[in-house]
Amino acid sequence: MARVPAAATAAAHRIGSRARTASRALTRRYRDRRALPEVELVPQPHPFPRALGLLCVVLLGAWLGLLIVGNVRVPVGPMNTTMTLRPSLAGGTKINVSPLGALELRSHEAPLRLDVDVDQLDPVRAQALVDHPERLSGLQDEVAHDVEHGTLDLAVRSCIAVVSGATALGLAVYRRPRRALAAGGLALTLLAASGATAFATWNPNSVLEPKFSGLLSSAPSLVGNARSIVSEFDVYQKELARLVTNVTKLYDVTSTLPTYQPDPSTIRVLHVSDIHLNPASWKIIASLVEQYDINVIVDSGDTMDHGTAAENGFLDPIADLGAPYVWVRGNHDSLLTQRYLEHMKNVHVLDGGRAVTVAGLRFAGIGDPQFTPDRAVTPGGGPAEELAGARLASALQDQQAAGTPVDIAIAHEPSAARETDGEVPMVLAGHLHHEEMEVMKYGTRLRVEGSTGGSGLRAVEGKYPDPIEASILYLDRDTRRLQAWDEIKLGGLGLTTAEVSRHLPKENQPGAGLPATQSPTPSGTAP
Repeated sequence: MARVPAAATAAAHRIGSRARTASRALTRRYRDRRALPEVELVPQPHPFPRALGLLCVVLLGAWLGLLIVGNVRVPVGPMNTTMTLRPSLAGGTKINVSPLGALELRSHEAPLRLDVDVDQLDPVRAQALVDHPERLSGLQDEVAHDVEHGTLDLAVRSCIAVVSGATALGLAVYRRPRRALAAGGLALTLLAASGATAFATWNPNSVLEPKFSGLLSSAPSLVGNARSIVSEFDVYQKELARLVTNVTKLYDVTSTLPTYQPDPSTIRVLHVSDIHLNPASWKIIASLVEQYDINVIVDSGDTMDHGTAAENGFLDPIADLGAPYVWVRGNHDSLLTQRYLEHMKNVHVLDGGRAVTVAGLRFAGIGDPQFTPDRAVTPGGGPAEELAGARLASALQDQQAAGTPVDIAIAHEPSAARETDGEVPMVLAGHLHHEEMEVMKYGTRLRVEGSTGGSGLRAVEGKYPDPIEASILYLDRDTRRLQAWDEIKLGGLGLTTAEVSRHLPKENQPGAGLPATQSPTPSGTAP
């Protein structure tokens, strides 16, 4: 057996020792080395949903705050009222006179509406006005001061209600004080922005053109007469005091509605059209004649549906409406219908440009040249209508040359009525079954009436019946110019409520610079 040299053995021991040392060092290195923790990437939420959620919380909390504590009780003159701010897309002011109805004023444009509820009449303050009528002269200042004080108090209370509601709801939803405070701050910012918008768009003249909804019989008393509106439009406090005075009358000790006191300097014209055999229309017209003390009724046609002789009995109530009746033929009215009306007392049938003076106004009109009872309500137009309108315009020129200028022309079709532009101050029409008012190119005012019969029996074929529409035109007795007009709309199956919207011609609006009693153009020409 061969012997291994000692040098080789020593070398092998050294190599093995080095290998073991390196192996232990490597083992210690990896033993001491700790594994790095795994990192999980969690997606961060998008800021838009978070902001939208916060906005929803703010709006809901603010609304709840206003609903619970955002109102104040304020005495305004002799009445006790409750003022409240409510979220609204249209803004404005709503004065609720329960149970009689409500007045709506386009006072401002902001996402907040001011509601004023007339709770009751204070008997002590009301009796004081009765015992001391001299205090009425200062009522406008008292009312203005009360409204100003109440509005300021409401603004402070609303700020507290909005911030408290949004903060409380934010704390309940997020359970973080910082997020809750952010909700309260955002609510205050939104309220301040809404208040600034309301202030910037504030329109004190909105009381001149109110919209009334409620019992038909109380509408004239609340809306007021046309003369006071066009003569006092530069004094907001006086108009507000007049409103308060009228409401006070409604709550007097007799509990009766006040009668409408028409201005003797105005002529009141009731414009109706497109009755279409609706028997309910006669009762409504008679009620309007009584409530508004109408001087003359103008019917711009389509009183019938088919114009047959069998329908003529439908016209008999006209004789008992209580006012003269001026009528022109529509495309649903036949010559049989026209001849029947010509023999009825208190009825003035106009055709071929014939003119007549009724209630101090000069009227001229022409019947529809076409008898098409099956035609839809879309404008007919065409050469026949234009020819009829030209014939009416020629008659107006003849009246002007004879020294008897016409104040109001009447045609059934708006296309025919347009041919009179520049020949008469105002022309009335119908046929379209919806209301329109415009001043045409040469200055003639065109008034298109809606359907006073609610489109007749065909209206009930739809889901909801068409509204019944009519208008009250207020004309100056001296100049015979339009001072204001009320659009009346009755809706629903019972027809027991009404909306009355007051409108002023542009020349009678605040800032026009022309007194209501002056005529802007010579007599017989368009305004």
